[in-house]
Amino acid sequence: MQHTEKITGNQLGILLFSFIASTIVLTIPGLMAMFAKQDAWISVIPSTTTGLLSIWVMTKLANRYPGLTIIAYSQKILGKWLGTCLGLYYIYFWFMSISIMTIQHTFFIKTLLLPRSPSIIGSLTLLILCGLAVYMGIEVIGRCSEFLTPLKLVFLIPLLILTIGAADHEQLKPVLADGFLPVLQGAILPAGAFMNQLFILGWLLPYLNQPQKAFKISLYALICIFVFIFIIVLSTILVLGSLTGQLNYSYLSVMQYIGIEGSFERLEAIAVMVWVIGSFVKVSVSLFILSISISQIFGIRNYRDLVAPITLLCLIGSVWVFKNGAELQTYLTLIYPSGGFVTQSLIPLLLLLIDTIKRKAMPSAH
Repeated sequence: MQHTEKITGNQLGILLFSFIASTIVLTIPGLMAMFAKQDAWISVIPSTTTGLLSIWVMTKLANRYPGLTIIAYSQKILGKWLGTCLGLYYIYFWFMSISIMTIQHTFFIKTLLLPRSPSIIGSLTLLILCGLAVYMGIEVIGRCSEFLTPLKLVFLIPLLILTIGAADHEQLKPVLADGFLPVLQGAILPAGAFMNQLFILGWLLPYLNQPQKAFKISLYALICIFVFIFIIVLSTILVLGSLTGQLNYSYLSVMQYIGIEGSFERLEAIAVMVWVIGSFVKVSVSLFILSISISQIFGIRNYRDLVAPITLLCLIGSVWVFKNGAELQTYLTLIYPSGGFVTQSLIPLLLLLIDTIKRKAMPSAH
């Protein structure tokens, strides 16, 4: 299957970085510190293993089925009926993911910026913008990310430098006071829920203009994600210490603390900018994936015909998926890590294993 839309290697790398690192920058230190406490910065290191696994599995499958998405080659590996069932499951997964991402964005904006605005307004504005980007195509989403992500880093890097003055290395002690088990528990969250989101390669690699560079580009993106999250988590613990695990948006609190210490005003505006840019890229890519998944399962020639109704359905989904921020926090902490691991790592790994067994059993068929 040939795709007329193409993205460059740089655009793919930036999309992967922005998709995973953009929104979790404000929340991940607190979520990890709930388990690992002051050792949360160590937890970032083992959390990258599932990211490596996802890259290896998705690029391996893409090389065996060039030009096909995971929806298309699942039917070749599992057969039409089982492959279609898996495709329908992924459609459900992405619909729920977009609904959750949208309401998470809305809760954040309501908490920090517009507490009296109806939730549906925040969700509607984000989804309309993302729907327009998806309708224009993956090339436009890639170009937007290529422009917006460096802009976001221009504002974040000076903030990270400012945290040096407020850092206290005593906050890291005692190191491994409770052993290595809490560190592994802290690693489960980013590993199960975030690092393995690199499985979006299963939908994006067919649009890469240089498929032979897919593994190298993805690996560079993973390294950048690891370094970025490591610095964010470490700096948050150095500033907030034991408070990190008690805050939903811990790095936002770091920004506010820096503002007070350095007499800067309204630094949370940078947090809003980072969050909105990250949400735009993440929801746009997810909406694109959902649209092409439905078009391939049901044989619809042009996925753009589906963008408007899917966007509306996701708006409805965002309204009923969670009633409040506490339910969202419980989901992100306790439910999504295991569900994300199964959906994003285990299922693709099983596809590769089944395909390998079939190739060895029937070498002439390939």
